[in-house]
Amino acid sequence: MRLDLAGVAVAIDGHTIVHEADLLVDDGEFVGLVGPNGCGKSTLLRTVYRALRPAAGLIAVDGDDVHRLPAREAARRTAVVAQETPADLDFTVAEIVLMGRTPYKPDAVADEKLCGLALDRVGLAGAADRIFATLSGGEKQRVLLARALAQQTRLLLLDEPTSHLDIRHQLELLHLVREQGIATLAVLHDLNQAAAFCDRLYVMNAGRIVAGGPPEQVLTPDLISEVYGVRAVHRPQLVFERLQEER
Repeated sequence: MRLDLAGVAVAIDGHTIVHEADLLVDDGEFVGLVGPNGCGKSTLLRTVYRALRPAAGLIAVDGDDVHRLPAREAARRTAVVAQETPADLDFTVAEIVLMGRTPYKPDAVADEKLCGLALDRVGLAGAADRIFATLSGGEKQRVLLARALAQQTRLLLLDEPTSHLDIRHQLELLHLVREQGIATLAVLHDLNQAAAFCDRLYVMNAGRIVAGGPPEQVLTPDLISEVYGVRAVHRPQLVFERLQEER
């Protein structure tokens, strides 16, 4: 699965928010989209998953314009963990994950098996009957990831997936995403985490993609200063790693 953006512009209420964005996510890549607040990252991602339409340019999944695909076919190709998902849904975990099967013809036995496998992959095999609203923030994010995995797409889109999570759950979620081995585009805020987990990064500023490439080539002191208005200094710091026994 391959995602291509070519010359994508996005306008809201007559104001251009994203200008001529070019971006590529190849099969199996974990690609991060970073930049300061309000630079257009989430707007661009929402356009990829069809919540917004581009004013210009092309967004293609495996060569097909996503905005010309039937909705069901688009959902078979791309799964989304969006930023604005309600946290107090009065459904069981199993019911939430089963929503990922909506694009397909119902098959109760196969769907239940796939949802069980998705929960197992995110470490929540025993949580199917729990009420979603009673879960911790980290557990909710894993359930939403399981729903996306149950959708069985080869492209995953994540909008700030670690927001409001503590350090342990941030690392746990990013490891889970990385381990899936599917094409992934994620809007991220933490530059250290983006550098640690992503194969490539795109940096946005004022609605434009201003840099793209491997993290070590993109996250230079000069670029960070220009985009974020802060000085990047290498100093001793705490580096956090997930404890293996926690999964």
